[in-house]
Amino acid sequence: MGSSFLEVDLSILFLVAVILIWFMIAYQLILTLAGYFHHLRSMKEQREVDRLPLEFPKVSILIPAHNEEKVIKKTLESMLAFDYPRDKIEIIVVNDGSTDRTASIVGDFASMDPRVKLYSVPVDEGGKGKSRALNIGVAQATAEYIAVYDADNTPEPRALRYLMAQLLLHPELGAVLGKFRTANRMRNMLTRFINVETLSFQSILQAGRWKLFRVATLPGTNFVVRRNLLERIGGWDERAITEDSELSIRINMEGFRIKYIPYARTNEQEPEKWKVWVGQRTRWVRGNNYVISKFVRHAPRFRNKFLAFEVFYLLSLYYVFLIAIIVSDLLFILSALGLVVITLPGPYTTVWILAIILFLLEIFLALSYDREDTFANLLLTSLMYITYCQSWIYVVLRGLYLDVVKKEERVWVKTVRFDVGRDGEQTTLSIQEKQLEKKGE
Repeated sequence: MGSSFLEVDLSILFLVAVILIWFMIAYQLILTLAGYFHHLRSMKEQREVDRLPLEFPKVSILIPAHNEEKVIKKTLESMLAFDYPRDKIEIIVVNDGSTDRTASIVGDFASMDPRVKLYSVPVDEGGKGKSRALNIGVAQATAEYIAVYDADNTPEPRALRYLMAQLLLHPELGAVLGKFRTANRMRNMLTRFINVETLSFQSILQAGRWKLFRVATLPGTNFVVRRNLLERIGGWDERAITEDSELSIRINMEGFRIKYIPYARTNEQEPEKWKVWVGQRTRWVRGNNYVISKFVRHAPRFRNKFLAFEVFYLLSLYYVFLIAIIVSDLLFILSALGLVVITLPGPYTTVWILAIILFLLEIFLALSYDREDTFANLLLTSLMYITYCQSWIYVVLRGLYLDVVKKEERVWVKTVRFDVGRDGEQTTLSIQEKQLEKKGE
């Protein structure tokens, strides 16, 4: 009798896991198809924008920097190389209590180019979070448009122009964001995984949600927001350690939209070591826990009802889907060992195979937008399914443990940087290097 009940209970549990996973896959398939059409429209839109005789306004570029001596030089060179009216840019580096050579490097740039401005936060007052550094930067800014770039970013020359063009053409937009690519994607297996993950996230979730629902969420970099809107909603929440998703919700609550513009591209570093990756992703999970707890009770009053769904989707993405994966993984292992028997009839082997194939096809289509739909990446994505994707289980459970069990204070921790310009790392060349290359041709 006991064995029979165990089999029935496990069968029902297995069926629930299958339904939840396939619900997520189906939703992602819809977003993938929508993202494809957004990609096609964006290529046409880029050509249209290139032909428009726009008068670009002044933009204040904020770069929060805490111990960024390894990367800040390349970042500032990229900012100064923007294809944007020279007298319409100011670059404000908020040196957030750095104890390395960050201030010295930025100071050298500021002495040579008046567009670069250094604002230093004392060491004993710095390092208290990106949100605080950005609020300090806004107070120093003089422009009506605020652009944000992380200190490890090397954007393409026309990225800022493309972002600003959409804000000028569409007053209903409160903010716009571009695409970020993994600069060090060829460093090791981890960075290759991250490259596939980030490109897929943007080409499926960001592009798909914008195409279907006119909803997108800000990343931590490569975006522009209207200053008057930013001030109206009170700037960045300094308690938020994922300040980007928190700000996105408040912008949408004000009735403004956020548009994803994939042809406004930047390159950024990603973690090269698993320890760094776990720390970064745990911060993301804990940051989203804060966002959910802050806004979930207000969801019924959102002007944009899909945004209310997105709050719950964040919850389901991290936890409901997580539970489904854990249950299915455990049942698969126990069944393979002959410790349990799933008595519920059905073509479940075929269902799992189809799920894996669909997952691979969705990712492969997303990678094609950036011409990374190679056979090597197809094999890499197959490996990701059983390795990298499963590692999120640990990250989410770790974040949950720190928030719910230990009730540990949420503290912003900067992602570790790596030296720029090493063999195999994709970086933007400095202006001087480009000139030397051109002379050598």
